[in-house]
Amino acid sequence: MKTLIGIGIALLLFTACGHSQPKNNLTKTETVMKPIELTKSEFLQKVVNYETTPNEWKYLGDKPALIDFYATWCGPCKMVAPILEELAAEYGDSIVIYKIDTEKEPELAAAFGIRSIPSLLFVPMNGTPQMAQGAMSKADFKRAIDQVLLNR
Repeated sequence: MKTLIGIGIALLLFTACGHSQPKNNLTKTETVMKPIELTKSEFLQKVVNYETTPNEWKYLGDKPALIDFYATWCGPCKMVAPILEELAAEYGDSIVIYKIDTEKEPELAAAFGIRSIPSLLFVPMNGTPQMAQGAMSKADFKRAIDQVLLNR
């Protein structure tokens, strides 16, 4: 009898543990947006092809973008990276966040006159992009995204 009760309790615990809820609240159809690393060729296709139109800014994207020019060795860049990941998840499909490693893509850095990092390029759908230099707080990022990119 004790053995039967022990087996019953073990089965109950085993099946109860087997049906636990996922640790996050995502369904299979939801995706979490993250910053996207760009190479020069991808930049020319997704952002602006400054080689074919060097005197004109013609944004190629379908949603506003924030572009982070960074380096892996940069302390302030490392502080900004998790904030950008949070913002990508929070803003979802309303903006896209790109990252460009200036060590891997020096030509892009030179084309945009990047002299210090992090440098952040805010690209609205219409109008002129705006560059910001240095690390920013999450609140400052949100304010800039809402005002420059989303016109809120």
